[in-house]
Amino acid sequence: MGDGIGRFRGTEGRPSKERRLAQWLRRRPRDTDADDAQRETLLLAAADAGLPLAPAAHPIGYRCSCERIGCPTPATHPVSFAWQTQSTTDRAQIQRWAQGQPDANFITATGMVHDVLDVPLEAGRKALARLLERGIDVGPVAESGEDRMLFFTATRGTPEDEDEWWPCALDCHPETMDEHPGLRWHCRGSYVLVPPARLPGDGDLNVAWLRGLEHPLPDPLTLLETLTDACARYAGENEHVDHHAAAWPLGR
Repeated sequence: MGDGIGRFRGTEGRPSKERRLAQWLRRRPRDTDADDAQRETLLLAAADAGLPLAPAAHPIGYRCSCERIGCPTPATHPVSFAWQTQSTTDRAQIQRWAQGQPDANFITATGMVHDVLDVPLEAGRKALARLLERGIDVGPVAESGEDRMLFFTATRGTPEDEDEWWPCALDCHPETMDEHPGLRWHCRGSYVLVPPARLPGDGDLNVAWLRGLEHPLPDPLTLLETLTDACARYAGENEHVDHHAAAWPLGR
């Protein structure tokens, strides 16, 4: 999902450095009642679809609400180290979290009911167009800021032969990135932000559904070849990009 850290842009027609520094120190105003209601509705819909949820950090300007100096994944990590056992689809618990933590993002733990194929946004858009043109069933899809696209799929499950199954942590090792440049397969032991979520920045960087949860979760293998090909093409066209840095670190 990228590092979520704001980047200074060119000066022409762009905010000044002083203005950006002020935004770093500014807390985002509270959501309106309508926004809160929509947020809760979307979170409960995700739970009803079987996605286990847990509270996550949220942005304060360009900073993370965890107040950890140099947080490596600002506003994209769970608030609890026990997020795997804390994650739930219980509507009452999710409502308590949502109402008690009105600014919080939420993560969904992968590898239980669903996996997520996480790709560069440009590659994801091209792959999605090809998949739909071919009549392949694509499940829920979310855009994450300006950098990433998330394809939600059914989980691979836990095969009888455990050696055939790997934790998501292996996907971020440098030796695997040349084979699948820019692609992350979030499965057991990983998580992604679930819409609606806010990312650090000027206030317009969000995680939002492009295709909603009304679409059934597909087998990830039906999407993998097209996504891998799109990522390889993207890597070839963007050789200056550090694809190793595209992997989302799991620890905090």
